[in-house]
Amino acid sequence: MKRLYASVLSLSLAAVAAVAGAQERPYTDGPVAVVSAVKVVDGQFENYMAFLNDTWRKTMEASKQAGIVTEYHVYGAQAHNPNEADLYLVTTYPNMAAFDGMDAKMDPILAKVTKMNYKQADEASGKRMVMRTLLGSEMLRELVFK
Repeated sequence: MKRLYASVLSLSLAAVAAVAGAQERPYTDGPVAVVSAVKVVDGQFENYMAFLNDTWRKTMEASKQAGIVTEYHVYGAQAHNPNEADLYLVTTYPNMAAFDGMDAKMDPILAKVTKMNYKQADEASGKRMVMRTLLGSEMLRELVFK
């Protein structure tokens, strides 16, 4: 009888373990990318690229050195119509937690790189409207298969 009880208990535990294992997801949460769509004003492409190569790039490099950003890219696109983006700025962060306290992390970096406080940086961003229109941003999370 003890042997039968032990066998039933073993099979029950094996079934529970199999169900628990089957409920595991086949992926883990990976890095997070923010993709910003930009429409550059006609005749301003080179000016905007010069800004990106200077101030934006320096800010991204400092953010990367601080461990806030893992990578960043600029992608050119051929818009299908006049209302679509012709540039995409992609910034990758290690995880969602990287966004916690982002202003507190980025304000010193922006001040060091741009020599501006957050209000001045916001005003400067508004002045770049003559070069580009921000169409929007999308946050994407990579799902990494196990």
